[in-house]
Amino acid sequence: MNVADDPEEQHPTLALDDTVHQRVRLGILAIAREAESVDFAFLKQELGLTDGNLSRHLKVLEDSGLVTVNKGYAGRRPRTWVTLTTAGTEALARELRALRALVHRLDAAGPPPPYDESQPGAETGGGSTMPGLRGVSKPGHPRSVG
Repeated sequence: MNVADDPEEQHPTLALDDTVHQRVRLGILAIAREAESVDFAFLKQELGLTDGNLSRHLKVLEDSGLVTVNKGYAGRRPRTWVTLTTAGTEALARELRALRALVHRLDAAGPPPPYDESQPGAETGGGSTMPGLRGVSKPGHPRSVG
């Protein structure tokens, strides 16, 4: 069986969702999960974004069915409220599981080996001791080649 065919053997980063994992969108989902709904202005301030940048990320999340965006008024002031959908809650939970699995894997691997400038590719960071790159040269690693 190919490692890529077994979800238990796949690298945890393969479970990351590009729509969710992007820093701003992950921030939006995380903040929205903490409240029933969140105000556009609050998101803008918390995440340090411009109106246009936040609007673009909200559009991506809304088009993906992860949030709903509702416009209304508070008194005479227009307000925009963002609410996490069930699909958004589930997508965020999957993302957090993948991140936890990655942290667990790295913690279990122990500290990284010391940087050795004499190794081939060290000047470009292209050494072959990284998992998934032609094999792994760390003793005890499940896919070690040596």
